[in-house]
Amino acid sequence: MNKNIAVLPGDGIGPEIIEQAVKVLDAVAKKYNHTFTYNYALVGGCAIDECGDPYPEQTHSICCNADAVLFGSIGDPKYDNNPTAKVRPEQGLLKMRKSLGLYANLRPIEPFDALLDKSPLKEERIKGANLVIVRELTGGLYFGEPRGRSENGEVAFDTCVYSKKEIERIARKAFELAIIRKGHVTLVDKANVLATSRLWRETVTDLYNREYKDKICKATGETIKLDYMFVDNAAMQLVTAPTFFDVVLTENLFGDILSDQASVITGSIGLLPSASIGDKVALYEPIHGSFPQAKGKNIANPIATILSAAMLLETSFGLTEEANAIRKACIKAVENKKYTPDLANPGQSCLTTQQVGDYIAGIV
Repeated sequence: MNKNIAVLPGDGIGPEIIEQAVKVLDAVAKKYNHTFTYNYALVGGCAIDECGDPYPEQTHSICCNADAVLFGSIGDPKYDNNPTAKVRPEQGLLKMRKSLGLYANLRPIEPFDALLDKSPLKEERIKGANLVIVRELTGGLYFGEPRGRSENGEVAFDTCVYSKKEIERIARKAFELAIIRKGHVTLVDKANVLATSRLWRETVTDLYNREYKDKICKATGETIKLDYMFVDNAAMQLVTAPTFFDVVLTENLFGDILSDQASVITGSIGLLPSASIGDKVALYEPIHGSFPQAKGKNIANPIATILSAAMLLETSFGLTEEANAIRKACIKAVENKKYTPDLANPGQSCLTTQQVGDYIAGIV
């Protein structure tokens, strides 16, 4: 198989972790007789520094012409600490999502058995947890208009906007995932307060009743279930009873917050991959940020990015065997304690970012 992959390392630790994911992809290509061609492009703060645009047209063109996109991270303290900055790295991420039509963000949450003790949550609460958060990615407060500040600067405002079409297309992704997972969709909203949430509940319920209530889950042999949970309760249940969940369907802001919160189940945000799916190209990235404090220190955990590469192979290229080989290698690395300082106990030896990448690539 010959495939073109757009590679966007981005800011902070992005280049370091992307290097390890590419290393593992090269090992897969060699083992399974594939050819992956990488086309690198700028995004985020490094793109602003280079050309004044956090998502340049050249980068967009490279992404559009790729079979998939592998992305590192966005964010730089010099912009984070300057609230008056007119151009910001995060604008590049939002523009990329909108321009590429990446409306569905999939964030799987499943702890490694060998790392259950790393989570701040009790082992009996998280053992067996296996869920995926399906987050709508191109609507809501992050994109709604109008937005801004009053002339005197004393008032700021954002607008949350959703249409039935936007809600229905992301809901289909959630129901289709439930069919091949455990058959349970939980819609997370704030329908007791927000008009947009009431539209979500109405639209998702209607779609379920029309097309999915009689669908059979392949794993359980039972019909698909739909239930509802207010976001504040969902935040509590994620840390007290995470095994309750299978597919969590929610809007942009709630999904952003809940998916980061759910990272405590695994013990490290450096272990969680994600996929952003659209009608054409899809983008794969770790859910953590640019971690500027670790930039250039060779200590960042590359496993989330490597697992994102596995999602890329399976979801965009249909290479399930190759993707599973990467996942098994990551599990073995963790079991053998071949990991970075974020997972090591005090005084325990650990590996560098590069060494973890070398180890996983060597056993994939």
